[in-house]
Amino acid sequence: MIKELRQRFNKDFSKEKYEAYMAKLENLHPGALDFRNAETPVFVPKEFTEKMLGACEDIIDVIVDPKFISLTERGIPANVKVPNESGHAQFVVFDFGICENEKGELEPQLIEMQGFPTLYAFQAFHSELTAEYANLPSNFSSYLNGYTKETYLQLLKEIIVGDLPPENVILLEIFPEQQKTRIDFYCTEQLLGISTVCLTRLTAEGNKLYYDHNGVKTQVKRIYNRLIFDDLQKQEGLGNVVDLTKDYDVEWVPHPNWFYRISKFTLPFIHNPYVPKTYFLNELKQIPGDLENYVLKPLFSFAGMGVVIDVTQADIDAVQDPGNWILQRKVKYADVIETPDIPAKAEIRLFYFWKNDWERPVAVHNLARLSKGKMIGTRYNKNKEWVGGNVAFFEM
Repeated sequence: MIKELRQRFNKDFSKEKYEAYMAKLENLHPGALDFRNAETPVFVPKEFTEKMLGACEDIIDVIVDPKFISLTERGIPANVKVPNESGHAQFVVFDFGICENEKGELEPQLIEMQGFPTLYAFQAFHSELTAEYANLPSNFSSYLNGYTKETYLQLLKEIIVGDLPPENVILLEIFPEQQKTRIDFYCTEQLLGISTVCLTRLTAEGNKLYYDHNGVKTQVKRIYNRLIFDDLQKQEGLGNVVDLTKDYDVEWVPHPNWFYRISKFTLPFIHNPYVPKTYFLNELKQIPGDLENYVLKPLFSFAGMGVVIDVTQADIDAVQDPGNWILQRKVKYADVIETPDIPAKAEIRLFYFWKNDWERPVAVHNLARLSKGKMIGTRYNKNKEWVGGNVAFFEM
C-alpha cells in the first residue's frame, strides 16, 4: 500500500531470507504452525488506518448503546445460550478488506466482526519476528494507540488472568492439539502461565468446574474461551462432556453469548461508509435486482462456510430459515499487494481489548491475511504463494 516500502521489500526479498524467517516462526513451538504464513507483511499508510479506526468507533457506539443487548437477543441460539453473561466482551475483532471504490481509490470495508479472541499471543511473537525480517522503518508499528509488546502483553494478562492464580484459569477448546490455531494456545501458555484444557477433560461437581492440573484436581474459576459452540455441535464422538449451558460458578473471558451478539448479526445495525449495506434476509421487502452485487451469508457459521458469493434468485429461494441469513453488499477487494506473479488481496483484523472497568474497547494490535482466491482463507488459496497470515504495520 506504500509504494516505496513495497518496492524495497520486494527488491530485497529472497527465498533464503523467507525460509530463515519461517524457521524462527516454526521454532516458537515446533510442529504447531499449521497454517500458511505469507511472504510479506502489509504496510498501511496513516490515512487508511484512521479510516478503519473511525469506522470501528461508529460500530462501538452501537455496541455500547444500552439498547444493544435487547437488539441482539435473538442472535443467540437458544440451545447454546450460557447463563451469567458479562456486561461486555473483553475481546472484539474487526476484519477490514482493503478495497477499491467506484473512483478507483483504496478504502477499508468491514467484512466481519466478532466478540471472540483470535491469535493474540502468537501475534506478539509473530509481529516482532516479522519486523526484523522486513527491516521495518522506525516510524511503523504493528501496535495501535501507543501500545508496545510489553504493555500489550501486560494488558492481555490483566484481562485473562487478573488477580487469580494462573492454575485457576484455563484456555478452553475442543481437541486443542488438532486445531490449526494451536500455536496460539501454546504461546498463551508460555506467556500467561495458564493451561490449555480440552472440553472432554473438564469435570463438574455441583456448580463448580474442575480439571487435572499436574495430577491435582483444580477448580476452574475463569475460562479464556476458545470454544466455538457452532463448531462444537458438529463434533462427533464427544461422549459425556460437561454441558456448559448450565449455571456454573465460573467467569468467562469472553462470555460465549458475545460470540453471537458481536458478529454478522450486528452488521445490519451499522451505518458507516466503510461498512457495506447489510440486510436480514427475512426483513427485505424486495430482493435487489442486482443480486450479482451481493453476498449471501448464514449467521451461524465459521471460517466462511456456507457463504454464497455469486448469488442468484434460486439461492434466495432455497433458504428455509431467512431470519438466520444476511444479504450483504459485495465489496471489491483491491489487487493491492504486488508479488512476483499476480497481485494479492488483503484483509486486516484489528484487535480491540476491553477491560472490565473501561467504558469502551481500545485498539491494540492486528493480524493480516493475504489471498489470491475469491475469498480469504486456506481453502481458496491452495498451491499459491505470497498468501496466508501475516501482520500489518501502521505508519505512525
